[in-house]
Amino acid sequence: MDLQTIYKDKKVFVTGHTGFKGSWLITWLHSLGAIIKGYSLAPEGENSLYYAIKGDDFCESVIHDIRNKERLNEEIRSFQPDFVFHLAAQPLVRLSYDIPTETFDINSQGTAYVLDALRFLEKPCVAVMITTDKVYLNLEINYPYKEDDKLGGYDPYSASKASAEIVIDSYRNSFFNPSEYDRHKKSVSSARAGNVIGGGDWAKDRIIPDIIRALSTGEPVSVRNPASVRPWQHVMEPLHGYLVLGAHQWQEPVKYAQAYNLGPHTEDLLTVGDLVKKAIDVWGEGSSNHQVLANQPHEAGLLQLDISKALSSLQWSPKLNAAKAIETTIIWYKDFLNKEDSALEITLKSILKFSKSE
Repeated sequence: MDLQTIYKDKKVFVTGHTGFKGSWLITWLHSLGAIIKGYSLAPEGENSLYYAIKGDDFCESVIHDIRNKERLNEEIRSFQPDFVFHLAAQPLVRLSYDIPTETFDINSQGTAYVLDALRFLEKPCVAVMITTDKVYLNLEINYPYKEDDKLGGYDPYSASKASAEIVIDSYRNSFFNPSEYDRHKKSVSSARAGNVIGGGDWAKDRIIPDIIRALSTGEPVSVRNPASVRPWQHVMEPLHGYLVLGAHQWQEPVKYAQAYNLGPHTEDLLTVGDLVKKAIDVWGEGSSNHQVLANQPHEAGLLQLDISKALSSLQWSPKLNAAKAIETTIIWYKDFLNKEDSALEITLKSILKFSKSE
């Protein structure tokens, strides 16, 4: 699918545009010729990828809280978007134990506010609502979860995202029902992906930023849950999936107003320990130590997604296996820290190479 023919000169509203994934997304959308308006909190920290790529050059940036219903509604209605990509979230599992009510408020209620604003938009619009692979009732067994499996969540983050999925489905049924598309002209989907890695992520309590901070200062990498298995994927994989899903909705808005898993192939799994070892190999030096910490909040040890629906319906498939995703990520940081190119140049080169790959 030629994404540029879909997104060129289209108005695209992106929530969470100042975050890690949001910064990659607006870079990609800008390269496709989209007209972008972002709505988000201010970037976190002076090392933010958004600052590094000079994100304000790519979009009209509104720095505000997703929980401000009136302001959000005003910004969406004044922009009159063709597309909405909703990424704004409290995205950290461990932090959700510290701020559970805020996590539910941002992730669940914030999603409702975005959808509610679309009710008053008097034009066709495609909405891709981003949740996570953690929305399923995870039994931690060797079973890849399908889109119609039971939703759930042990920790507040996972539960808040499962709740967001229920909100999305409710609004889709109640206000944007595909059977009544000719009346409301809205196509609403949800995309479930997680454990993304990629250059420019400096968040706390995420494995790649922790690895880079340790390796760049000569410290051992502390590994919290080395045996945990995750469906690792480079950030470009789900972003490409979001763009492909949105493009399909633009062409056939009724057919694609559904939920989709966007993850790696089920056989492409690595433990946290394997990821750290691969990262150190690509970096060229370094060491790790495994920490067994008492009284730590629960984190899932095994999670898999069934992506057969995206493979068959969207003709989307992962391009980078886990090892290549790790290599691509570590090279981004090495090039950036060694000042080989600017963050924007490195990111654009990565997107161009990914887009041309088969």
